Amino acid sequence: MSAIIMWCLAHLNYWTIIIFMAVESSFIPFPSEVVVPPAAWLSASGANGLNVVGVVIAATLGADIGATINYVLALLLGRPIVYAFARSRFGHLCLINEEKVRHAETYFDDHGASSTFFGRLIPAVRQLISIPAGLARMNFGKFILFTTLGAAAWNTVLAAIGYSLSHVPGIRTTQEIAELSSRYSHVIGYGILAVVVVVLAVIIIRKSIKRKKLNQ
Repeated sequence: MSAIIMWCLAHLNYWTIIIFMAVESSFIPFPSEVVVPPAAWLSASGANGLNVVGVVIAATLGADIGATINYVLALLLGRPIVYAFARSRFGHLCLINEEKVRHAETYFDDHGASSTFFGRLIPAVRQLISIPAGLARMNFGKFILFTTLGAAAWNTVLAAIGYSLSHVPGIRTTQEIAELSSRYSHVIGYGILAVVVVVLAVIIIRKSIKRKKLNQ
């Protein structure tokens, strides 16, 4: 895996961003922190013909492709085969096990369709949330909409980290960017999720108050 990561860091362009983010969002483990932040860091100087908006778009497209692969496989194969794969040696090599799949499915059951948005911001759920969506036969249009919004939010966070690090003196390589991004991206992701939850809670409470007033 380390050799693949080094190759990715040495060949970052829009096509490799799409490919590796598709891998990251599928059932094959690959950290998004070694793709988007280094690419955004390079975009600050215009290296490899990259710009930061294009990086986010390419990463989101790749995430949609990978998520769709998981969705379609789960839809076609069904729960018994998905769980059998999670218990298999190959599943474990892909860092997937029955507990992780069950956790993602429980999260989907608890939060419904919106989990495909919020799940993209949660490290332990992000790569697998598409599987329960496929198992539940969620409407594909709604699935891809929420997945795109959630992936775009997460990729924007990663791109902002990488782009901001371009202003930090002493950083010379994409490897350094990948290491720094891995340290802070999860914390920032949870912070964004907390803000989103608070905002939604406020909106729901306000709507509830308005309804009560109208019913009085």
